[in-house]
Amino acid sequence: MDLSTKRCFVFDLDGTVYLGDRPIPGTVDFIRRNAGRFDIYFLTNNTSKNLDDYVAKLRGMDVPVTLDHMISPLIPLADRLEREGVKEIYPVGNANFRKYLRDRLPDLRFGTSEDCGVVVVGYDTELTYEKLSESCLLLQRPSVRFWATHPDAVCPSPRGPLPDTGSFLALYEAATGRKPELVFGKPNPLVLEPLLQRYAPSEMVMVGDRLYTDKLLAENAGMEFILVLSGESRREDLPALERQPDLVLDDLGGLD
Repeated sequence: MDLSTKRCFVFDLDGTVYLGDRPIPGTVDFIRRNAGRFDIYFLTNNTSKNLDDYVAKLRGMDVPVTLDHMISPLIPLADRLEREGVKEIYPVGNANFRKYLRDRLPDLRFGTSEDCGVVVVGYDTELTYEKLSESCLLLQRPSVRFWATHPDAVCPSPRGPLPDTGSFLALYEAATGRKPELVFGKPNPLVLEPLLQRYAPSEMVMVGDRLYTDKLLAENAGMEFILVLSGESRREDLPALERQPDLVLDDLGGLD
């Protein structure tokens, strides 16, 4: 990989820059050393946290970042709701998820009335049976669309993988027979749309630990991909791949 041709690095977070509350030293060191050399962005599929919280967490690890360098499925989700003039949705998400949408779209209503146009499923760390029931009943209506923020089956944690939105979506398919018509996060390059308007894909590098979201996003967007083995993926996963990552490293500590 010729870094002299690159202008922009996009980093996945959990499993790539840190694991839980523990920074991954080599990758964090690379970001600090190259903050002035490349435009560095941070991309998370996790829609359960406030983006300001990510900024604070990264800064607490001495990683230089500003809010405008954070990327999340919440951004294209809110953009699409606004562009389509959706008035009411049923959000399956926690308080942070709902707050982001209320702040971005103060006129958007949350409810189950006849005007409800979309069920939106995110990483709901406050999931209840009532939310599951109401949203599944809404999805019996053909007029109600079904959107999801991202497809990750699990969320990494120091104690092991935790159920994420992809696991919830498997439940919805079993209960309603429906799959989301639109998924905003990785591996959909829609989540990178603002960056793809500024940089050519050949000028960008995606760094991540997951093959089915991070690697696939890079391929879908036409970017080169660095797989780090600090999170979910293992070296023994590689022989089965039809297309190999452009670079495989334990972390970015040795990359210059």
